[in-house]
Amino acid sequence: MSIAFTDGAAKGNPGPGGYGAVIYFDNKVVELGEGKKLTTNNEMELRAVVEVLKVLPAEQTKIEIYTDSKYVVDGATGWIFGWMKNDWQTKAGGEVLHKELWQELIGLLKKVAVDWHKVPGHVGIVGNERADTIASDFGEGKLVELYTGSRDDYTLDIENVSYDEEKAKARSAARKRQSQKAYSYVSAVDGVVQTHATWAECEARVKGKKGVRFKKAISKDEETNIIADFS
Repeated sequence: MSIAFTDGAAKGNPGPGGYGAVIYFDNKVVELGEGKKLTTNNEMELRAVVEVLKVLPAEQTKIEIYTDSKYVVDGATGWIFGWMKNDWQTKAGGEVLHKELWQELIGLLKKVAVDWHKVPGHVGIVGNERADTIASDFGEGKLVELYTGSRDDYTLDIENVSYDEEKAKARSAARKRQSQKAYSYVSAVDGVVQTHATWAECEARVKGKKGVRFKKAISKDEETNIIADFS
């Protein structure tokens, strides 16, 4: 059984980005990565998986893939079958994004059985942290040294797939909060606190200024608490 850790990044989404991956098989470690001037996070997440399966030796017929991309896992294990039946159209009638990559993935999945692991991002999983660094550095145009060689000479403990569960819960709660509708936005500039109905109003007040504070409130009570804190 082989193991791979994959990640993708895009600044601006769309914007400059890159993908990164770490593969471990037969006591060998191979790092992969590349940048792209204009891309999306989803495209790079998908590209990372495709590139892993492309370089996997033919005798490796099973692999565990660790990714923090719900898009990739749900697509590869569910959506893709509906897209194929629907001639690569979405339910809304539009063309599937990154169709060519998905089609390439289908061909690869006929040769390799994948055990998918959807994991939280940025919670300390060694292999995924390294894949993220590779992806981000390529996206920023940095020179990246990619390792290929013996596992014995590779310094990262990639067999360790444990992570900080409390940190994962905190990130999940933060994402959930981010998706909730705002009651208001509160800003403090030069000691003067104001509330705003929209983020655009709040951003216009604080943008480019130093020493400001701002926060989203999701209820009247929270708004009151933020105002008290900022005051």
